[in-house]
Amino acid sequence: MTFTRREFCAITASLALGNACRQIGGAVVANDGRLTARPHDGVKTTPTGRIMLGLGQQRDAVLELPKTASQSPLPLLVFLHGATQSAERMFRYLGSTHEEAGVAVLAPNSRDTTWDAITDGFGPDVELLNRALERVFKTVAIDSARLSIGGFSDGATYAIALGVINGDLFKRIVAFSPGFIIDGPSHGKPKVFISHGTRDHILPIDRCGRRIAAELKARDYDVTFREFDGDHEIPPEIAREGLQWVAGPVH
Repeated sequence: MTFTRREFCAITASLALGNACRQIGGAVVANDGRLTARPHDGVKTTPTGRIMLGLGQQRDAVLELPKTASQSPLPLLVFLHGATQSAERMFRYLGSTHEEAGVAVLAPNSRDTTWDAITDGFGPDVELLNRALERVFKTVAIDSARLSIGGFSDGATYAIALGVINGDLFKRIVAFSPGFIIDGPSHGKPKVFISHGTRDHILPIDRCGRRIAAELKARDYDVTFREFDGDHEIPPEIAREGLQWVAGPVH
């Protein structure tokens, strides 16, 4: 049995989600979580460094390319923040690990305090992410075989959902301390990397990380699960392993 939204809202009260944790029953699902953006052939990488994509005045999407980027197609990680957090926080979590691994990172901001399907249904966040990917695919040469989605906490939960629904786009999912599984139609079979702290006081490992890893394995997903001695966090060594996994060769 997967971890429900209602259970998740109950144990994450300490995150001060407030009205974001509302009843799901009467929610209107705007779309099914499917993304239509796809990488293009023959694109030359034109931007460098950190770029604001200009998709929102206050909560934009941020693209950061490795300083060593050449014209060879780059691995790309779409990296989603936790509840009440921001795209900028995700780069602090990563430190220099994405630069070391040579991975481009796209970090969008959710439209509200957390991602739409965490508390309701897929809608405006999927639309923004699709627009952000379209912009990236037009200006950056992306290796479609090393295109991943990941996140931390609520962002990790959302990344698993979108990664499963869009497994024909994302080949890998990187979930740091996820909370539960949002069910949806699956496409493709992406590989999954999950990490979780054994002392996580917000999303307990037994009810969350271990449970999610077991559920995905039961669905025949290739899952790498890393437990670490820590709390609700992304330790530098775990971030480094996750980014090296994203940048690794395709098997």
